[in-house]
Amino acid sequence: MIVCQCTGVTDRAIRKAIRDGARNRRDVARSCGAGICCGGCVPEVDVILEAERERERAVSLTALELAAG
Repeated sequence: MIVCQCTGVTDRAIRKAIRDGARNRRDVARSCGAGICCGGCVPEVDVILEAERERERAVSLTALELAAG
């Protein structure tokens, strides 16, 4: 799905940017261009950032649980 209409950036591109190290809106904008023009996509970028953070926390927790046995 296209999130940033101005630059044509998709949710997949944003998620990839986050998984490649983007930690905030500015990082996402630098990496894939979402949010650099009108700012209309910023709320959705924030939602995706939070969802990816939650995914990372869940993966880390699962890894810790498996390690603890």
